[in-house]
Amino acid sequence: MSTPQQPAPPAQSANNGKRKRMMTLLVIVILIAAVAYGLYYFLVARFHEDTDDAYVSGNVVQITPQVTGTVIAVNADDTQVVKAGDPLVVLDPADARVALEQAEANLAQTVRQVRGLFADDNQYQAQVALRQADLSRAQDDLKRRLTVAQTGAVSQEEISHARDAVKSAQAAVDAAQQQLASNRALTANTTIADHPNVKAAAAKVRDAYLNHARNVLPAPVTGYVAKRSVQVGQRVSPGTPLMAIVPLHDVWVDANFKEVQLKHMHIGQPVELTADVYGSSVPYHGKVVGFSAGTGSAFSLLPAQNATGNWIKVVQRLPVRIALDPQELDKHPLRIGLSMQADVNIKDDSGAQLGQAPNTAYQTNVFDKYGDEADAEIARIIAENAGPNGGAQKSTQAGPAKAAPAAKS
Repeated sequence: MSTPQQPAPPAQSANNGKRKRMMTLLVIVILIAAVAYGLYYFLVARFHEDTDDAYVSGNVVQITPQVTGTVIAVNADDTQVVKAGDPLVVLDPADARVALEQAEANLAQTVRQVRGLFADDNQYQAQVALRQADLSRAQDDLKRRLTVAQTGAVSQEEISHARDAVKSAQAAVDAAQQQLASNRALTANTTIADHPNVKAAAAKVRDAYLNHARNVLPAPVTGYVAKRSVQVGQRVSPGTPLMAIVPLHDVWVDANFKEVQLKHMHIGQPVELTADVYGSSVPYHGKVVGFSAGTGSAFSLLPAQNATGNWIKVVQRLPVRIALDPQELDKHPLRIGLSMQADVNIKDDSGAQLGQAPNTAYQTNVFDKYGDEADAEIARIIAENAGPNGGAQKSTQAGPAKAAPAAKS
């Protein structure tokens, strides 16, 4: 006979019901989380690409001399702030000063010589006028003798001497005119200041002045001094690195995104960044301004030789330049090389990728004053040596004076 089945105890039935409710609740929570993540992905996450392989980059302006010299002063050190135009390094200017004084003396002498050429124009014109007067007098004497020759009052010998006097006077006029033309060839269509000889001497003064001025090395930009290696007493030559200036107000971020993240990334898209040095409490805001022309491995010292066939495919990263908000940089400055986290919002993909990246121009005007000062020094020397007209005297354009026609015998 079979034993009749006993009903489950009330406590066991209660545990089974509780377990079912817990499992049901867990399934509901998982479904809710999956739905929430799906909504978050389709509404938010799929429009963002992020990376922690990002670093602060900036310009490192090298300070190098343009002339050879001995360092006599170093006016800045590492970590110090300098402004554009501040003298950083001073070289011994003694040799350059001697060369400048020689060039200035040569310019002054050249101006006086050219001034003499212009003065000779008037002298040769007076000589032409004098020789023409002698020619006219000789021609008149010949005419009078020819007039009375028929009466026998004048011998043929005297008439012959008169003709010779006319020829001699004509030759003297021609010689004076040639001297005037020769001198005018040196002064025509120019002034003392614009004369070729003066310009050549002025160019030597300008070169010597620039060499003298370049013994002081100014800061091309405003920034922080870094990598100072120059010492007082050191002999330096053109191109020797002395120190560097880093303008921290104009840094950017190079974020290295994986190649699979770049499909919808375009110029102009907004970026939110955080720096490890400040943490997530200090957000930075920027925008994508350009893409590198190649991956990091392509520009490495020893690029991968995938064409050999012995290669392992590795996901490549492409540097993306991100410009930062200058006001945020002023509040929380960054240094070159600091680590960053970048999150790009790729929802708006209407921008370009390569062809329309904006061009950036870097320039400085701290060296412009050297040329202006050299020009002012040249103008002063010319004005002091060119006479009352100050170099503005111009050669007369009239042609050589014409000789009076010779009398017919």
